[in-house]
Amino acid sequence: MRLPHLVLAVLMVPAMAALVVVGGRTLKGSESTVAVDQIDLGADTMPQADAGTAPEEPATAAIPAPQPPKPVVHSRTIDPQLVAPPELPAGELERVEPREPLSKLALAVPPKPKMPDDWNGTKLFQPVASAAGLIEAKGYSVAVSGIDVVRQDETCTTDGKSWPCGVRARTAFRAFLRGRAVVCTVPPEGGRDLIAAECRIGKQDVGQWLVENGWARAAKGGPYVEAGEKAKSAMKGIFGSAPNLAGVSAVPDAPAPSPQAPGSILQEEGGALKPADQPTPSE
Repeated sequence: MRLPHLVLAVLMVPAMAALVVVGGRTLKGSESTVAVDQIDLGADTMPQADAGTAPEEPATAAIPAPQPPKPVVHSRTIDPQLVAPPELPAGELERVEPREPLSKLALAVPPKPKMPDDWNGTKLFQPVASAAGLIEAKGYSVAVSGIDVVRQDETCTTDGKSWPCGVRARTAFRAFLRGRAVVCTVPPEGGRDLIAAECRIGKQDVGQWLVENGWARAAKGGPYVEAGEKAKSAMKGIFGSAPNLAGVSAVPDAPAPSPQAPGSILQEEGGALKPADQPTPSE
């Protein structure tokens, strides 16, 4: 039974080969079929552009070409042989006034410190009078405005006698202050410079008190000129005579001797310590 099948298989191989050859010739004869032997293996495999379209530009064509450098344009003509600029005709120039500054920050004067709305002065606690009209406290050095300060080393001459009126005026001013707080129209923050300002203690004007009592001179054109004339005519303070120091001793009296400490209960006799005689107790 196997032999007939083997013979049939051998006969079918040539028949199938003949069918393949006949089918290939049929495909080669049609117009819409491209034969394998027509492909040129040596040609470029990239698709070619049609004859009617322009060839594509390379990718580097998008980079612009370098432009030539532009010539430098000067605002005025420059002559390299001259140090100074060339002369210009005076008829073409016109001098104008400078414009106003855009803000106060452009001015040379520093802006004033900002004060609170309810500000009416700065309290200076525990003031110290270095002279009649000079106050130092809380880091401030204030000169009372409207007066001429009497310096500490100033001397006055009355009836041919010289006396230290500067020291006397400072003493009177210290007695007036008595360590009370002084309110002066100075900025809230102190500085190292001397500030001229109006000062008061309560409702009392400090400058007015100094001039009225003759311990300071009124500044010319100030608010205390009239008070200064009255003090001078009344010969008050530094305008008066030298203070009478007849009953004051220049050298203080010697202090009284301090009471001696009670003696020891032992006394030395013949090189030996013996009990001292004790007072008899009172009955």
